[in-house]
Amino acid sequence: MKNYTLKQIQTFLEVAREGSVSRAAEHLFVTQPAVSMQLRQLEEACGVDLIEASGRNIKLTDAGISFQEHAIAAMAHLKNLEAVMAEHVGVHRGRINLAVVSTAKYFIPMLLVRFGKLYPGVDISLSIENREKVLSMLARNEADLVVMGRAPKTLECEATAFATNPLSIVAAPGHPLSRRRHLPFRELADCRFVVREKGSGTRSAMERLFAQNDLPLNIAMEMPSNETIKQAVMAGMGLSFLSLRTVRHELASGHIALLDVSGMPLVGNWFVTHLQQKRLAPAAQAFKNFLIEQGGPLIDSWA
Repeated sequence: MKNYTLKQIQTFLEVAREGSVSRAAEHLFVTQPAVSMQLRQLEEACGVDLIEASGRNIKLTDAGISFQEHAIAAMAHLKNLEAVMAEHVGVHRGRINLAVVSTAKYFIPMLLVRFGKLYPGVDISLSIENREKVLSMLARNEADLVVMGRAPKTLECEATAFATNPLSIVAAPGHPLSRRRHLPFRELADCRFVVREKGSGTRSAMERLFAQNDLPLNIAMEMPSNETIKQAVMAGMGLSFLSLRTVRHELASGHIALLDVSGMPLVGNWFVTHLQQKRLAPAAQAFKNFLIEQGGPLIDSWA
């Protein structure tokens, strides 16, 4: 078998993850022909087809499924090798692959700026996805650290809370319930809600909350981002359940109203998480320590 390159393996894994050459190209910031060329060269090196067309997308062949399994394991070993080599460099240099759920984008940039002033030689690659995709990156050891609102139960991870995450019900300022006080949760039974997509941590928390209160969730529309949901709420499309970290400016300006619902806000936590068996490089360990020691107060002052 001919030699193949690390870049070809990384390209293959991205295509396998996305199920699409075009989406993989977007994530890799290259052209579709460049991705196709890397795949073709990898298949030539292996001597077997790894992918095949499936409508407008692609799927893995049996050989591709086997290659993916071993490639993920190999990449995990390479990440540990990087951590070992980084120990010889020290904490003031290095690279961190950080993945965060989309709601964390409201405070993560501020934390990265503060950390960067302490460790200017550390480069951080940031991925922002919904919870489902972040968990997938964590499971494949593609992220050194992840920030999410609930520790995963399906993976052997080390998760440490570093800040609070208050969530509550918001509405347009003119909504009739915005003038009520001490609303029982059951008063929301007939309200329509604008919600995040399936796979979002906020959506999961909302569904658990309604189930605990034995109320149906009446969905007006599903949207893929907090920003779009905020616009929909302001337009009067419906209520929503959001992290209060995401609506600081809108609440302060009066464009969105916080409903006074009994038992709210629901206060969760933000966690910094990594695989239990992962060997953190000094730079990643430094960022984890920074979040635990300084993240909470900095977020409280910012959002």
